[in-house]
Amino acid sequence: MTESNFFPRSQTLTLRQVAEMAQTTLPDGADGEFLLKGVAPLESAGPNDLAYMDNPAYGGALSATQAAACLVTPRFAGKVPPRTVALVTPMAYRVFAAVMGRMFPSAMRPETSFAATGVSPGSFVHPSARLEYGVTVDPGAVIGPHAEIGAGTIVGAHAVIGPHVKIGRDCSLGPHVSVSNAFLGNRVILHPGVRVGQDGFGFAMGPQGHLKVPQIGRVIIQDDVEIGANSTVDRGASRDTVIGEGTKIDNLVQIGHNVVIGRHCVIVAQVGIAGSTTLEDYVVLGGQVAVKGHVRLGMGAQIAATSAVNGDVPAGARWGGIPARPVREWFREMTALKRLASKGDSDKDDGASS
Repeated sequence: MTESNFFPRSQTLTLRQVAEMAQTTLPDGADGEFLLKGVAPLESAGPNDLAYMDNPAYGGALSATQAAACLVTPRFAGKVPPRTVALVTPMAYRVFAAVMGRMFPSAMRPETSFAATGVSPGSFVHPSARLEYGVTVDPGAVIGPHAEIGAGTIVGAHAVIGPHVKIGRDCSLGPHVSVSNAFLGNRVILHPGVRVGQDGFGFAMGPQGHLKVPQIGRVIIQDDVEIGANSTVDRGASRDTVIGEGTKIDNLVQIGHNVVIGRHCVIVAQVGIAGSTTLEDYVVLGGQVAVKGHVRLGMGAQIAATSAVNGDVPAGARWGGIPARPVREWFREMTALKRLASKGDSDKDDGASS
């Protein structure tokens, strides 16, 4: 599963350590000091590997696995073969992720591309910029006047940090990231090509032409936010664009000016959020969702992939479709349309045979 040249293993874990992480007990006869040397999918795991299982689609692979141990949810525990130690936990996937993080910490965030520490001679750091001890700056990166960067942060090759930008500690900015007019908290991850703080799309339209509206707001990104490759976050027009603590954003997402995103939201690839929209905490947007401007999605709302949201969504609601509406209503309409289409085809066949 892993190519050691890319992500070298930093440590092994015993069965007992993994059981402790899963908050479960080892089955009778299991050797708690057995060393797990890797992680792998069920079908390719070997006698020194840890696997996991929480999806019925992989029942056959579980029964045939050669893994030394398997993190498994209670409903599938009976299918674990005798040669594999079953570590039963309702959080199989989450514990598996935690194990991977300990074994392969370099895969947790973009690392330096130059295998270096400190400020590379090939970078450009303005004399008035302030970098705490332990900042890594790769070749070609530009850090502008009065920028501030906290300890443990990595600035990738050819990244550009604009004037007066403030970046917290233990952040990771991948190659070709640009950040301007923004404040970033701690442990923020920006994958390659992310753009933060550029102009929002604002024009006063009229028959004389479209007058550009100056965008004088900022972007505020709170702690533990992760933003995927080539996503864009526009700065506010007269207010701030805000991304709340712990929110995770996939690749190729567009976030318009003045958008406020709450804590621990999940936004999947190719979503577009128009200006001045608010997502409350724990909102989930599936892939390719479009959200119009000036609407509010309530806490915990979930929107199905490829939907178009053109109005407010209540807290806890599950909506889908174009335009988005409650999923039960959407499913009923789809079923009715299918029946209508089938009836139409049947009527055509009857007409042709008469």
